[in-house]
Amino acid sequence: MADETNSIDEGGTLVTAESTGSRRGAAEKVREEAGKLAGQAGDKARAFADTGKEKATGALDGFSDLMRDAAGSVDEKLGEQYGQYARSAADQISGFAESLRGKQVDDLIDDAREFVKKSPAVAVGIAAGVGFVLARLLKSGLDAAGDLADKGADSGKPKA
Repeated sequence: MADETNSIDEGGTLVTAESTGSRRGAAEKVREEAGKLAGQAGDKARAFADTGKEKATGALDGFSDLMRDAAGSVDEKLGEQYGQYARSAADQISGFAESLRGKQVDDLIDDAREFVKKSPAVAVGIAAGVGFVLARLLKSGLDAAGDLADKGADSGKPKA
């Protein structure tokens, strides 16, 4: 008979060296699978962030173009000085979009971390403002969806 070390655990169960090894193997396998899943989740998050970055830069470019187009109207109605403000703002937005486009998502995350470390109060204020705007957008979208549902329900009723 092979020389095996057997012991009894705290619950009174016989534990062999073989069962202990299989537990360790199972635990290692679980760790490996968890690591793979974490890697896949990170890859998907980066892909979504890249897509979001592309959409954001496209929106910023569109807004910048819109402001440049509007600058001519501002020149005519308010004066050339105010039109120049609009063009300057459009240039700043366009430059921001270009710098955003030229950075990797990880670099943007690092920049955000540094900004929060340097100016935590400003970061909290920005987060609160963005949260307020998002809440208002969601609420208006939900209100609009509710109005559409109400109109749809009303159109199905016969009129008296």
